[in-house]
Amino acid sequence: MSNCLHLAIPAGDLEVAKKFYCEVMGCRSGNSEEGRWIDIDFWGNELTIHQSEERLPTVRHDVDMGAVSVPHFGVHMPEDEFQALKQRIEAAGLEYLDKPYRRFVGTEFEQETFFIEDPNGNVLEMKTMVNPEVLFRDAK
Repeated sequence: MSNCLHLAIPAGDLEVAKKFYCEVMGCRSGNSEEGRWIDIDFWGNELTIHQSEERLPTVRHDVDMGAVSVPHFGVHMPEDEFQALKQRIEAAGLEYLDKPYRRFVGTEFEQETFFIEDPNGNVLEMKTMVNPEVLFRDAK
């Protein structure tokens, strides 16, 4: 693995957070320190969830689809993985923070996105793009 993102977040109860990330989100766990932290393979990135009492505060920022929670993090994934993730979330009986929404319809930047909170209130935005190759190309 090279050039992967490392992000460490407060996770609340580690076992609850691990279950969410591994069973619902479909990630794998890696290295850990008992009762302190667990590395999660977050689509090729290293997400380290830390046992904690605190939660990160969030605010809402206005964008085209409404007010979204900041801070947030997530990944872009192929359509089939995205749809499978939505099915796991719904099968687990979890509620979306912001329900799946199609943005930029009819443009080269068209995407479907949703926001969900992990058990400690960390906000994740998950996306699938119709044309992922335009992600870092200058907008026209």
